[in-house]
Amino acid sequence: MSQYENNTQRAAALKYNGDSSSAPIVVASGLGYVAQKIIDLAQENEIPVYQDDALASLLTQLECGSEIPPELYQAVVDIYVYFLNYNQKDLEISENSENLEDEFQPLLQEPPQQEQPQTE
Repeated sequence: MSQYENNTQRAAALKYNGDSSSAPIVVASGLGYVAQKIIDLAQENEIPVYQDDALASLLTQLECGSEIPPELYQAVVDIYVYFLNYNQKDLEISENSENLEDEFQPLLQEPPQQEQPQTE
């Protein structure tokens, strides 16, 4: 481990619309001051904020406007489900959307395996 700690704050904002995209999309990401502004803006607009330094580190490496990779689907679904369960009374959720995990089930399926080049 380095003698210097990396305490730079990271933040990413995601959007998911199952009708228009197959995976959540990074709509904002940043480090330091920009990360703090993303968090502040979310809180001002009563958008849930979830702290996960490892996931934020990965998400901030993606281009804004890009879909998250399949390897992160489970982590993101877990966060959506966490907020659904945490704020269920406040969100006034209809009976049809109580099983948010069911809505994201296509994301949880294993991505197709790519063929590995054969070496001789």
